Amino acid sequence: MPSSKQIAARNAAAVAERFSMKGRRALVTGGSVSLGREIAIAFADAGADVAIHFSRAADTAFGLPDASETTVADIKARGGRGLAIEADFSVPGEARRCVREAIAGLGGLDVLVVCASVQKRTAFTALPDDEIDWQLRINYLATIELLQEAMPGMKQRQWGRVLTIGSINQTRPEPDLAIYASLKSAQHNLAINLAADYAPFGVTVNNLSPGLIATERNRWRRQDAWQWQRIQQSSAPMRRAGEVGEMAGAALLLCSEAGSFITGADLQATGGRHLGW
Repeated sequence: MPSSKQIAARNAAAVAERFSMKGRRALVTGGSVSLGREIAIAFADAGADVAIHFSRAADTAFGLPDASETTVADIKARGGRGLAIEADFSVPGEARRCVREAIAGLGGLDVLVVCASVQKRTAFTALPDDEIDWQLRINYLATIELLQEAMPGMKQRQWGRVLTIGSINQTRPEPDLAIYASLKSAQHNLAINLAADYAPFGVTVNNLSPGLIATERNRWRRQDAWQWQRIQQSSAPMRRAGEVGEMAGAALLLCSEAGSFITGADLQATGGRHLGW
């Protein structure tokens, strides 16, 4: 008769097997900080080799110039291969190069998470052309490059996972984020189209739409604790912001064996904000 410890260990192993990414090779864009980093670490915990894309300029602006090196070290500490690829997605062709380098470094690519994005909180009519182009290039056109470069190999191998990171702003827009919200909606639409096209080939394509999450991007909003509490109270029925770790669990579901029969989904991880609250 097995002991309680043996039973618990067996059960834990069975759960881990359901969410296994052992032997999988993943690229997470925007993978050095916040949500992207947490997803990359979760994948490494599940047994994947992980390449992260990063922008040194963006990490430095967050006060984390060594974030990519730290994340890769944490991936390797979990027993997998890890590498960092610096690329400026505002430059045409850089997203394609990023995928090619990930494939070369990992020996192939099974999983792609499109997490890198930018936003500018500005009134719609006040947005200058160069900032509109900047958002368009990084938030949508780079996504097309990533998908065009990564998905043919997945189709050929008859296995793949693609996860685009959307936003609550797809369905609950804010006037000062009109361009960001519209591009996230376009990305979601693209994911739905590709999900139907690639489903016969063992490739799933899903979208994860976070609500208010505590990230480096909105750290400035947390400087005033009282104001941040007010923001959280009004953000969703749960009356709190989400944590990046809570998003990583959803990503693991959609990118592991556990998500093998899920495609074309838009997982609303919003604390209930999407319910019209």
